[in-house]
Amino acid sequence: MISDERLLEQMAEGDQAAFEAFVHRYHVPIHQYTERLLKDSKKAEDVVQETFIRLLKQLKSKQIPTYPKAWLYRVASNICKDYWRSAQYRSEDTAKEEMPVTVDQQASVIEIYERQETRKEMLASLKNLSESQQQIVTLRFYQDMKLKEIADILDLPLGTVKSNLFHALKKLKGVLSKEVEKEAGNNEGTTQSRPRAVSTRR
Repeated sequence: MISDERLLEQMAEGDQAAFEAFVHRYHVPIHQYTERLLKDSKKAEDVVQETFIRLLKQLKSKQIPTYPKAWLYRVASNICKDYWRSAQYRSEDTAKEEMPVTVDQQASVIEIYERQETRKEMLASLKNLSESQQQIVTLRFYQDMKLKEIADILDLPLGTVKSNLFHALKKLKGVLSKEVEKEAGNNEGTTQSRPRAVSTRR
């Protein structure tokens, strides 16, 4: 398979086929990433389009990103950050998308996720994270990226990424555990409120 770097070189020379191949390679992953951050498929598509437009502008200025994948995710992340800080974002209801589960070494957190049944519960837990933590969790669990890749994409020290991921998972576990306990308590109350069957045996 032709490398990202070679595709960009060809794109810089005006090769339309190279552009289409590059878009085909990254359109879906970038869309999935931004959709999980923004909770809106249409806005995610807008971010994807803007990301590729900025890439073309970069290439026209003869500046080819050294690490294309990291560059794309970094640009997409920054566009999402700009949207989060906008008045438009603060005025909209973003609870629309379910967060899928990816198995990872933090099994206890994932097990709690698997017990959640509604989209609202999933999204409510994410809202407890900072912007940076949301990005790190999404890249780690849903894009299956290594911590070093995430550090490069978000332009953060590796230690900061590790610390943010640790605190994010700890926070998520606490929030989701409370939801599970609450649900268990409700179920217990329902069970206790049921009338006992009267025995007919003597």
